[in-house]
Amino acid sequence: MDLIRLGEKILSRRKIDQAVNEILIMRAKGLSQTEVATRLGVDRTLVSRLESLGEIRKGRSLAVVGFPILNKEEVREALEGEGVDLIFLMSEKERWEYLRDKSGLTLFDSIMETIAMLHSFDQVVMIGSNKRIKIIEAVLDKEVVGFEIGESPIQEDKYVETENIIELVRAIKG
Repeated sequence: MDLIRLGEKILSRRKIDQAVNEILIMRAKGLSQTEVATRLGVDRTLVSRLESLGEIRKGRSLAVVGFPILNKEEVREALEGEGVDLIFLMSEKERWEYLRDKSGLTLFDSIMETIAMLHSFDQVVMIGSNKRIKIIEAVLDKEVVGFEIGESPIQEDKYVETENIIELVRAIKG
């Protein structure tokens, strides 16, 4: 049934669906939000909010993950300047503290949450060893751009050439 009762109101889902379709068709044809709102007798903010509800992305979202990085603050600042959406960088010491400070289940949950979060990005750059890059590619099952800083296992912080990582980010973002 396409009728919905909200208190004393009865709404027609079909009528709502038709109105939404009409709004989207007019917007796709190039009419402005104001023009659509005027033609349909609705508030322009309704058109705007409807678009916001359905928006998948405004552009390619990018996450950069990396460890163990010697100059992580310099790299972080450069990536922030390029508008990278998520930056997760650690030194070797921080990586071991991350592992040491969590119990088995807490560590597992934390890693799973991080993987789930990375899945929401269009593109992921992994700065790390050849082995870590391959693992992230396999786990995320999506396009991952590797920025190799050494052979696995890397046991000390590695210097990352900021210019090179920025050049890579710019190429990805187009």
